[in-house]
Amino acid sequence: MGSEFVISIAEKGVYTILIICGPLLLLALVVGLLVSIFQATTQIQEQTLAFVPKIVAVLLGLIFFGPWMLSSMLSYTHDIFNNLTRFVG
Repeated sequence: MGSEFVISIAEKGVYTILIICGPLLLLALVVGLLVSIFQATTQIQEQTLAFVPKIVAVLLGLIFFGPWMLSSMLSYTHDIFNNLTRFVG
């Protein structure tokens, strides 16, 4: 097992994490921006107002993107287990 192989597996792991987390983070960012604009226009300065819509949006995103996220994670895990003999040997 060479260093190129280890770097390749680590690179694929980081890429998988970014691809899986990206849609949920983007969704939370957009909802947070919309709530901030709403707060600025209505001059409501409640700190906790932004949390509830973000949580709801992320939960809805998990429901919508969940199957795709799970299949991506399972694909990466399957690749890791397929290459297990290269890790040990």
